[in-house]
Amino acid sequence: MKPEHLPLINSVSAPAVHPDGRRAVVSVLRPDFDADAYVGQLWSVPLEPEHAPRRLTRGFRDTAPDFSPDGQVLAFLRAAAGGKPQLHIVEAGGGEPQPVTDAPLGVSAFAWSPDSRRIVYGARTPADGRYGSTEGVPAGSEDARLITDYQYRMNGVGYTADKPVQLFLIELPELGAEPKVVPTGRVLKARTTASPGGSSTPGDADSAAGLLPAAQQLTTAAADHNGAGFGADGSSIYFTAALHEGRDADLATGIYRITVGDGAGGAEPEPVAPANTGPQTVHAVRQSRDGQWLFFLAQDLGSSGLDFVARNTALYVMPAAGGDATRLSDPEAMDLGCSGRIDLGGPDSALLLNNTRGIVELLEFQATGSNRLLHGGCLVTGAAAGGGSLVVSFTDAATAGDVAVLDGGRPRVLTDFSAPLRADAGIIEPLELTVPSADGYPVHGWLVQPAGQGPHPVLLTIHGGPFAQFTGALFDEAQVYAAAGYAVLMCNPRGSAGYGQAHGRAIKEKMGSLDMQDVLAFLDGALAKFEELDAGQLGIMGGSYGGYLTAWTISHDHRFTAAIVERGFLDPVSFTGSSDIGWFFGGEYTGRSAEQVAAQSPMARVDQVRTPALVIHSEEDLRCPVEQGQRYFTALKQLGVEAAFLVFPGENHELSRSGTPHHRRQRFDQILQWWARYLPTAANPAVPAVSAGTGQARH
Repeated sequence: MKPEHLPLINSVSAPAVHPDGRRAVVSVLRPDFDADAYVGQLWSVPLEPEHAPRRLTRGFRDTAPDFSPDGQVLAFLRAAAGGKPQLHIVEAGGGEPQPVTDAPLGVSAFAWSPDSRRIVYGARTPADGRYGSTEGVPAGSEDARLITDYQYRMNGVGYTADKPVQLFLIELPELGAEPKVVPTGRVLKARTTASPGGSSTPGDADSAAGLLPAAQQLTTAAADHNGAGFGADGSSIYFTAALHEGRDADLATGIYRITVGDGAGGAEPEPVAPANTGPQTVHAVRQSRDGQWLFFLAQDLGSSGLDFVARNTALYVMPAAGGDATRLSDPEAMDLGCSGRIDLGGPDSALLLNNTRGIVELLEFQATGSNRLLHGGCLVTGAAAGGGSLVVSFTDAATAGDVAVLDGGRPRVLTDFSAPLRADAGIIEPLELTVPSADGYPVHGWLVQPAGQGPHPVLLTIHGGPFAQFTGALFDEAQVYAAAGYAVLMCNPRGSAGYGQAHGRAIKEKMGSLDMQDVLAFLDGALAKFEELDAGQLGIMGGSYGGYLTAWTISHDHRFTAAIVERGFLDPVSFTGSSDIGWFFGGEYTGRSAEQVAAQSPMARVDQVRTPALVIHSEEDLRCPVEQGQRYFTALKQLGVEAAFLVFPGENHELSRSGTPHHRRQRFDQILQWWARYLPTAANPAVPAVSAGTGQARH
């Protein structure tokens, strides 16, 4: 795979299964260089083998499909080029989609009522005078912000207190009704003049004309209200939020319920709190189909409400009428938080995804406590049941996203969205390895080896997190580097997710210890096992926590020819006041004393670095702010270490995963140029270094 093959990567959403169980609908998105955006549409996937999938919609970016419970309507989110996602509906049998929202900052999620007449949706709602809500006042001219809380920004979102996610309720219009038209001339003037303030913005004009259903705002607190869904009888809406006193000083969120009548109407949210649980972060809540139970996903936070380190997400259940909660999964052995959602199975069961040893498997839990494996062996990314059919979306070594139906417990693949990628780019299947660490601890990972005879230069890559994991599924980064002639090593050292809480918590307050030991042991083990790997031509690279461990490692081990330190957590001291999570993250991972922090800080050891390093960062990164990279690069230059600083405007911490297609391709190009300079291969030969964005060779 080469950087120019990025548009061939089709990612597939969680499926929506029609209630008759005969078809599913998914969203298929891809990077597009022409639009410099992610584009895609909805696809209808028949479950009968004799019928082929087909493109269902033709919008710019159509996502999040979901059928109404009666099967008559398909709802989804549509975003125009440069626009915000808005809720649309279309007859399930086909037709012209129609918008039903005009949320200023777009709709984030939605859910159907059981009677198929109403939809609850979440949308970031700007405070007066913010984010274009006052005509003629651009962002740079808005009033100053007075900050008094720890939690006021989020990577990829920006400021949060002045645009919290609020919940809204709408009643669906009749799909077969005569389409309404936009008023013009004297009628438009009369209606806009009669509206408050006499505004004539397009959204106000649409509202004045009655083109969109009226939306009733259900929540008003200055906090995000997430994961809203109706209860089994439609009289209640459940969601998660941090509405408790002292919420700014901890990470806890809870379950809340709003009672809604038939049609519009609502009441103040009321907490739904089990009596027997301590501080938790609740990620999702769903009432069972039979209405008897509430399933919820939560992480324990210890007595402080802040101890989030390597806490696996567990499934709980409690009576819908109230009472104690029962934990249905063992958080030491299972991590059910990778999708952040609960899908319903039978009358009293829930479908969950479990993150384990480089795969994600589908499990079904009964409210009574039993569970069973439904599908494993790959990365299941979504699941839905309907009409007796169970459909999954998944990735594996050969696909970036496809759809399968489970027949007799075995998957029958229904789509092949990665066929063009395999045909044009070629995919190299990773080889799974387990190598003993210095203390005998097994380190699990993969080798992606390039075609042809070695010896191949080796890139030791380190994932972010640290409580995350590499997998054996198709990974664009490993494929690009392998196609350029590099053997790519990826492993999950202690600190990673997927191997139990003890594995993840092994580096709490001792970052750079067992984790560095494990990645170096994995490297040494692979070099000893495979003659095709060149032990004299080594590179090391990683992003976020991977950037941390790369910078930390090259301050201890000088065998690497060059390094790439990307969006790194590089100085715990300045991170505390600059990162969106800095007020708690560093203290929980490195400890809080100055001595502890210094003993785990790459900046405190930067004078020990001898390895040439490319430092990559994004200007709008709020997770690991750009000052982390700036200061690290400057220190290397002052020490006389060969270094370069690659900075991307308009991007945040997610550049490598969801940055604009142009920047993602440019990032790959610059990374390959760096490796060509220090570790040239036949497929990636040495060329004069070129400054990013200038086209001028450096001499």
